[in-house]
Amino acid sequence: MKKPNFNNLLKVLELKAPDSPTLFEFFLNEPLYFHLVGAAPTENYNRPKLLAEAFAAAGYDYVTWAASDLGFPHPLKSRKSTISLNENACITDRDSFNAYDWSDPDSADYSALDVVAGYLAEGQKIIINGPSGVLENTISLVGYDNLCIMLSDDPVLAKNIFDAVGERITRSYEIAIKHDAVGALIGNDDWGFKTQPMLSPADMRKYVFPWHKKIVAAAHRAGKPAILHACGNLKELMGDVIDDIKYDGKHSYEDAIQPVEDAYEEFNGKIAVLGGIDVDFLCRESAANIEKRSRAMLERSRDRGGYALGSGNSIPEYIPWDAYFAMTKSIY
Repeated sequence: MKKPNFNNLLKVLELKAPDSPTLFEFFLNEPLYFHLVGAAPTENYNRPKLLAEAFAAAGYDYVTWAASDLGFPHPLKSRKSTISLNENACITDRDSFNAYDWSDPDSADYSALDVVAGYLAEGQKIIINGPSGVLENTISLVGYDNLCIMLSDDPVLAKNIFDAVGERITRSYEIAIKHDAVGALIGNDDWGFKTQPMLSPADMRKYVFPWHKKIVAAAHRAGKPAILHACGNLKELMGDVIDDIKYDGKHSYEDAIQPVEDAYEEFNGKIAVLGGIDVDFLCRESAANIEKRSRAMLERSRDRGGYALGSGNSIPEYIPWDAYFAMTKSIY
């Protein structure tokens, strides 16, 4: 078992070569967590303990955990695993915006960070994430089609909603990042489809990026790095991510958009590249091919630094365990 050493991930985010090959993943899945700690799945379990121990057992130098219980509640109309981006909208005009019961980040519960910290292994840290991101939550509250129309018909209201979401998420990060057990943050906010960003680059710069810039600044003021997890084709936005927002690392890659090998060659020395072994590749390819590609990525980055091995997005339950372990064993 590889002992956690958060300094290795810090070196990756500093665009240096870590002392040993390093893993990065946003999250795994419940059955795999239990498997990693050698326990049978149960309904009533200690989730902070399970995740901290599972991440450590798998070879990660950290465990991911939400910054707080901050959320943006809205009526749930469906419990399907895949729903429309227009479903559940609850802010449609100025009156519904004013009537919405906005959460207070200063009154949110951050105590779970203390609980998780109590289960960390030596050398392990917490990486905090948000309750989704600025764009994701705004779309959830307004609906994607509705938001696109609102940006044209009532841009002032659209900005008010973005700001109401952004200021609360930013404040939550500002509070949580100061916790001694927290080593970094993830700004988790999906921004694109396979071919383009979800909003025009101009609108992203006007409504979304200013809040991400504040989130990153909060991390840097605390002396800690910030990682962007954003799916989609961000080709037109990466200059902003690197030069203006100043994220230290970027996670989420898809072969159909840009294979991680190409991303590493383009961004090495500018921003850390995290993960990138495509989820579809993990599902379809043989364990031998997965291990071959994973080892090749580690060899490509061995002396140049700025890379941690992992999937292109996360490890959902449909990824075979032998595929996952073929990837992660490459660090040994």
